[in-house]
Amino acid sequence: MKSLGLYVIFIGNLFKRMESFRTYASLTLNECIKVGYNSVFIVTVISLFMGAVTTIQVAYNLVSPFIPDLIIANVARDMTLLELSPTIIGLVFAGKIGSNIASELGTMRITEQVDALEVMGINATSYLVLPKIVASLIMFPMLVIISMFLTLIGGYFAGTMVGVISGTDFISGIRLNFVPFAIYFAIIKAIAFSFVVASLSAFKGFYIKGGALEVGVASTTAVNNSCIGILAADYVLANLLAQYLGA
Repeated sequence: MKSLGLYVIFIGNLFKRMESFRTYASLTLNECIKVGYNSVFIVTVISLFMGAVTTIQVAYNLVSPFIPDLIIANVARDMTLLELSPTIIGLVFAGKIGSNIASELGTMRITEQVDALEVMGINATSYLVLPKIVASLIMFPMLVIISMFLTLIGGYFAGTMVGVISGTDFISGIRLNFVPFAIYFAIIKAIAFSFVVASLSAFKGFYIKGGALEVGVASTTAVNNSCIGILAADYVLANLLAQYLGA
């Protein structure tokens, strides 16, 4: 309960004694490059292989003369949009960006850079953490959209090269019974996951005590907490989706 209360105070401090908009715009742009641009390569590789494996596995589990091939792409599409791209890329995001945020803030804390900002009258919580959270909220949904597209591309090439589905059937399956809300829901998930990862990781790094060893521990703890937070948020949002579809 003490940690929960400290976390709520930490989030509230983000909006106290704020600097100028121009300062935050510059800091947020730098964070967007670190959070988004530097993650494109790993997201691309994971998405292509994720789509390839998903399509092939679905194909080998739907071996029946009564099931048309286009259902393979249809199932792969729904898995990609509703679960794989937002959640798997979210867990990767927690490992890459979450650990980076925690270790960066932890290092600044133990080297007394955070204390120096406070001495100068700057709200270190807002100055250091808010740009990271805003950058995550902007860039992670974009990474998820890129992932959704590349996962389907990976599924298309893997399916057609292995011969489990033709290109025409794959495209027809993607179009079959398409509900645009699935994309909106994936973006909602991405926004929730990015806030969980950025805020929890920043919280663990900002209040670290000790030396270099504690920075490593805080970085690992931040990733663990972020992964658990993502899965918990995924469960809650999945229930909301089920209620929406059932309405």
